[in-house]
Amino acid sequence: MHIIVVAIGTAGDINPLLGLSRTFARHGHRVSFCTHPPFAHAVERCGLRFLPLGTDKGYRDAVGNPELWNPRTPFKEIWTQLAPTIRAVFEILQSEVEDDTVIACHTIAFGARLFQEKYGVPLLTLQVTPSTFPSAKEPPIDKHLTIPRTLPYLLRVAWLWALERGLIDRIMGADINRFRAELGLSPVKRIMSNWVYSPQGVLGLFPAWFAPIQTDWPANFTLTGFPLFDQSGLRQIDAELENFLADGPPPVAFTPGSTLVDGLSYYTAAANALDALGQRGIFLASDGKTLPTLTPNVIARPYVPLSKLLPRVKALVHHGGIGTVSQAFASGTPQLVTPFAFDQFDNAERVERLRCGLQIDSKQIASKMLPSLRSLLEDEDIHKNCATVQSWTNPGEIASLMALSAMEALSPRTLSKIR
Repeated sequence: MHIIVVAIGTAGDINPLLGLSRTFARHGHRVSFCTHPPFAHAVERCGLRFLPLGTDKGYRDAVGNPELWNPRTPFKEIWTQLAPTIRAVFEILQSEVEDDTVIACHTIAFGARLFQEKYGVPLLTLQVTPSTFPSAKEPPIDKHLTIPRTLPYLLRVAWLWALERGLIDRIMGADINRFRAELGLSPVKRIMSNWVYSPQGVLGLFPAWFAPIQTDWPANFTLTGFPLFDQSGLRQIDAELENFLADGPPPVAFTPGSTLVDGLSYYTAAANALDALGQRGIFLASDGKTLPTLTPNVIARPYVPLSKLLPRVKALVHHGGIGTVSQAFASGTPQLVTPFAFDQFDNAERVERLRCGLQIDSKQIASKMLPSLRSLLEDEDIHKNCATVQSWTNPGEIASLMALSAMEALSPRTLSKIR
């Protein structure tokens, strides 16, 4: 079977699907992985065939745009980054799909969903986080558009309907339905609550204890658990970092992930908190982040696989991306979450609800980092809860094998002419 995986987003979105894809390949399937050019090396090192989506510069310009990470940015501006991928994904699939092909894709790979409709190619929708399900039963947490859970249920339903029809459909519908007309397909509405999900199945790449299935989520929904893939088999801890970890008490790790932040302010607050608490630290600062002058109790690296690092740290301060959250659960590491954008707010709320950590407003990092980190390190209940949740977290290979079973259950069919 030829499996084409379409992944759109940042590392936290791409890595879980890389983990699934590597398992697909290990079990004898041909796997083509379609994603942004900066991830080509990781894709190829996983033994997968790489299909480039867009250009390296286009991706870096988009991710480096401050407006993308501003929670006050209008949805229309964010959509301008996603809209061009519709036709691009569709055209890639036109040139790659064969009679034995099945597709797995992120929810926002709209071109893949259109391709399924047009040509009947089997497809599974992959949902890496529960935060994008438009649910009135359990409204996801967002910085500015959260539906209050204290409202009566029918009011939440009405609010959700108005939000989707008045904002989301109005902005996304024009581009999607224009392309649908070119393909001879009728217009769609309720795009994010109904249309984007494959009727053949949706996989939630997280466990029920993190986000139980709601009755207003898509039909044919299956939870697999966290894939927990972070390129640990592809990258090693260097000798200097190994010596640092071995030569003293466990440090506190800090990372804002792919989020575009003022690195100097963020890491200065972190360094000040470490000095005040007498703690050691490791800063995971991606290229381009400006760091303060580091003292001997702090070391910096652009990237370290969290599955290798977290079992050796005292706590993790991070942005709240789903990949980072899941790795912290798997290692039993207390979390201080500073959400900046997108699913990070909902993930942070779930971490607090499980009593595995605390969260602070990203605008209050300078003033709240020290007292919040002190509270996290001293809270014995959080440490106990982390150990409990760690025992609930299955190995990532279990999630990958469940996804594989779902893919193998889709029968490739003879296609109508697409080229």
